[in-house]
Amino acid sequence: MTRKQKRLAVIGGGMGFILAAVLLVMFAFSQSVAYFYMPADLAKTPVAPETRIRLGGLVGEGSVVRGAGSTVEFAVTDGSGDVVKVKYTGILPDLFREGQGVVTEGKFTAGSREFLADTVLAKHDEKYMPKDVADRLKAQGLWQEGEGTQ
Repeated sequence: MTRKQKRLAVIGGGMGFILAAVLLVMFAFSQSVAYFYMPADLAKTPVAPETRIRLGGLVGEGSVVRGAGSTVEFAVTDGSGDVVKVKYTGILPDLFREGQGVVTEGKFTAGSREFLADTVLAKHDEKYMPKDVADRLKAQGLWQEGEGTQ
């Protein structure tokens, strides 16, 4: 093999290695993607059961019901009138309360419209809210700049 052929073989091998690495990373990301929805989005386009998603909005007033142990049921709303019932088993964040912003991650159970959350994140102001969620809440008049959701 000539010097030029060796150089091309090394370059080709390096390019192949980089391509394989990029494909593996893309495959890993596609397996862990959880799309973000609000209750109004779910009313328009329902999600298949057992599909992992993120559900965001406000904790409905008077909807928090504590069950046995650390099980909590509550409703997530976005002010559009659409409500999604959420069931979560675990310790809730300190900032979790009615009327506050929340993002839950989990999936709908088959044969039920109840959302089983395995992660609950509470937010205390719009700085921690995804921009599209804050914009929707502001457009609906539920969120004022510099104020809470109360």
